[in-house]
Amino acid sequence: MRKPVETSEPIHPVLAERWSPRSFEHGVDLSHSDITALLEAARWAPSANNLQPWKFIVAKHGDERFAAITASLAGFNKEWAPNASAFIVACAEVLNEDGTARHTALYDLGLSVGFLSVEAQHRGLVTHQMAGFDKDVLANHFEMPISLRPIVIIAIGKQAASSALSSDVLRDREESPRSRKSIAEITL
Repeated sequence: MRKPVETSEPIHPVLAERWSPRSFEHGVDLSHSDITALLEAARWAPSANNLQPWKFIVAKHGDERFAAITASLAGFNKEWAPNASAFIVACAEVLNEDGTARHTALYDLGLSVGFLSVEAQHRGLVTHQMAGFDKDVLANHFEMPISLRPIVIIAIGKQAASSALSSDVLRDREESPRSRKSIAEITL
């Protein structure tokens, strides 16, 4: 299913075609090369003072990490996300070495996930970022220090037809038109 956007000015096709489906083809194995390329794209994102305040947990469908991440999912995410080929947990280093807040960590992590998402789209993969999970359970399971916070789980794989989704609510969300606020609404 394609859902290209209508823009006031043309944008790069990779950006115009990118969206966050919930229908994933079950059983698709992502190659080591694809996962490495996604992490390379994230690695080369800009960051304040080049601190690169991000860490990623990579889990492929069927491994122990994937099961632990799946167990932390909340709401509708429990229904559709387990069909993804892989999860990447994007974590932010929110504290500096001296214990003070690293104020740009979330912004920098967002840029790196953005780069990862664009690389995935370029490779014919789809991504869907989820904030609906138990962050404490995940942090405890992976023994994260207090300075490191899981922010989003990124489901990655090949897109399936919307009919693969188990509920009418999810199918309706999948098939509904894309929309965004206008440029006038997002500028001051």
